[in-house]
Amino acid sequence: MRKSDSYPNVWDPIANAAEQAANLHTRSELLEKIGEIVRQSGWTESDAARHCRISQPRMDDLLCGRVAHFSLDALVNIATALGLRVHVELAPA
Repeated sequence: MRKSDSYPNVWDPIANAAEQAANLHTRSELLEKIGEIVRQSGWTESDAARHCRISQPRMDDLLCGRVAHFSLDALVNIATALGLRVHVELAPA
């Protein structure tokens, strides 16, 4: 990759395929939104973990943005545990 190369999605240069880049992008968006909600709630990591029904080390991974540690299914389950509804919107690439 040259310094002047640009990509429409931050995940494109590290993903092996467009499908993988889309999955990484979706997971990162969901992880970021869940992290925002947790931070705005003012919970400790332990409190947040209990609300999300995950362990405290998993919550630390989430809050540190370790997207590779979470599947899309796991993130949907965490969002649901917080009482959220996940909505998927499809748009042309």
